Amino acid sequence: MTIAPDRKRLALLFIGIVALYAVVQAGLSAGWIGRFYENMLMNIGINIMLAASLHLIIGVTGQFSIGHAGFLAVGAYTSAVLTTKLDQPFFLAILAAGVVAALFGLLVGAPTLRLRGDYLAIATLGFGEIVRITLYNIDYVGGAAGMQVKHLTNWTVLYGAVVVMLVVIANLTNSAHGRAMLAVREDEVAAEAMGVPTTYYKVLAFAVGAFFAGIAGAMYAHQFYIIQPVAFSFLKSFEILVFVVLGGLGSLSGAVLAATLLSVVNIYLQAFPETRMILYSLVLILVMLYRPQGLMGNRELGDLFRRRAKEA
Repeated sequence: MTIAPDRKRLALLFIGIVALYAVVQAGLSAGWIGRFYENMLMNIGINIMLAASLHLIIGVTGQFSIGHAGFLAVGAYTSAVLTTKLDQPFFLAILAAGVVAALFGLLVGAPTLRLRGDYLAIATLGFGEIVRITLYNIDYVGGAAGMQVKHLTNWTVLYGAVVVMLVVIANLTNSAHGRAMLAVREDEVAAEAMGVPTTYYKVLAFAVGAFFAGIAGAMYAHQFYIIQPVAFSFLKSFEILVFVVLGGLGSLSGAVLAATLLSVVNIYLQAFPETRMILYSLVLILVMLYRPQGLMGNRELGDLFRRRAKEA
């Protein structure tokens, strides 16, 4: 009895996911992976979640949003209040962070996603700044000084959240709803003429992306002990945007790859505080000069493996 190629690939992927978790967990438990590399892994995981959630909005649906840091902030502060102020379980705080961020996504998406291009970008940028300035003036969450948060994020929770999020986004993209979102990205007028409810799918993508950004915010808040409004400025939104653009618009694998690479580069360049941003920008310029379509273009890693298998 032979195994179907698709099932074989899924089985290998599942084994790889489990093996990666087991190897890293063993390294953390045995002390082989130090605190520096553990923090690096956490940063990479959080940035992957942010990049993949924005990929759904920009790469799949084609909506240019630069207010993603606002959803990150909503999730971070929602979870921090629940665990620190109200003494609620971390799992409940994670879900609440995602739900509240999704509600904000609906609140912002419904009136603004009728806009297009630069106008939508300005509207979402305004949302992110409104969230940040509002947090500056709420004493209950510490205002500008921020608030201390319990350290609850660990490798198991973060890895599970990343895997679940990637599986959900990949399956959504390959579903009938995902095809409708892709149609909106390619030609919104033609999609609407074919009966695709474009506003519905744009709001859906915005809400799902905001949901996962809120969960990433919960992970972020409980990893770094303290959160402050200054950490959620528009520069953070641009950083997340760079992950998606550099990886390749329309490629989930590219967003994950770019988030991983840039997270590592950013961490290692912290030893050069005066020139870190110059070197970081130089890396981006070189990549965009020699690979303007991004690292993966609009392809996925699975497509490359299947093409090589056919050639072989």
